[in-house]
Amino acid sequence: MFIAMNRFKITPGKETEFVEIWKNRETYLDEVPGFKEFHLLQGPASEEYSLFASHSVWESREAFEAWTHSEAFRKAHANAGGAKGVYIGHPNFEGFEAVL
Repeated sequence: MFIAMNRFKITPGKETEFVEIWKNRETYLDEVPGFKEFHLLQGPASEEYSLFASHSVWESREAFEAWTHSEAFRKAHANAGGAKGVYIGHPNFEGFEAVL
């Protein structure tokens, strides 16, 4: 099992807009072999930003990497970052292999 996470710093006051972007976007993940599940997580907030993380579970690292080179990935990310003033910087990717 492989877990892929992206951490997002979101402008204070834009949290609802960020969640709506994710609710309304087409991910195309249902078309991808090896995809298991997805969650959007909301973390702590400060005066500087609110922290969110996308969390996807894959059968393997290879399945995740195949998705990142697929047409489904290109379609899902075609409008990424289009919401001006919502994101503070680029997301921070973290990948994890299950060991237990």
